[in-house]
Amino acid sequence: MFATLQELIARGWEELLGRDDGPLAFRLLLQPLVSAFLAIRSGLRDAREGQPPFLWATLFHRGKRGALLRHGWRDVATLFFVAVVLDVIYQGLCFGSVRPLQVVIVAVVLAFVPYFVIRGLTNRIARRFLPPRP
Repeated sequence: MFATLQELIARGWEELLGRDDGPLAFRLLLQPLVSAFLAIRSGLRDAREGQPPFLWATLFHRGKRGALLRHGWRDVATLFFVAVVLDVIYQGLCFGSVRPLQVVIVAVVLAFVPYFVIRGLTNRIARRFLPPRP
């Protein structure tokens, strides 16, 4: 059984890393770009409003955490669901079945990671150049 688990993990990594070609490969570029666009828009808004960087505030400001997460989810929810649907289609075409853990990993990497990183960086850079709103 242990060897089977190792084989499953190895196959899973191979399948995750082998997605750069084949059907729907464009999503690996398009979805992070859309996520980056949404993050830049939100980061600029945060900078104008004098808000701290998103990920920093989410981790260290307990009172604002819920509102920040709801707002961030509103920004990337559609993109996340598109990433899920496209990955399910990809897996159906390439593997003939759906691997739910891989769907979640791919959707998070393509939607959430770029969003959180770029929103915070945009906010930090923009605060140096944009005057805060009163």
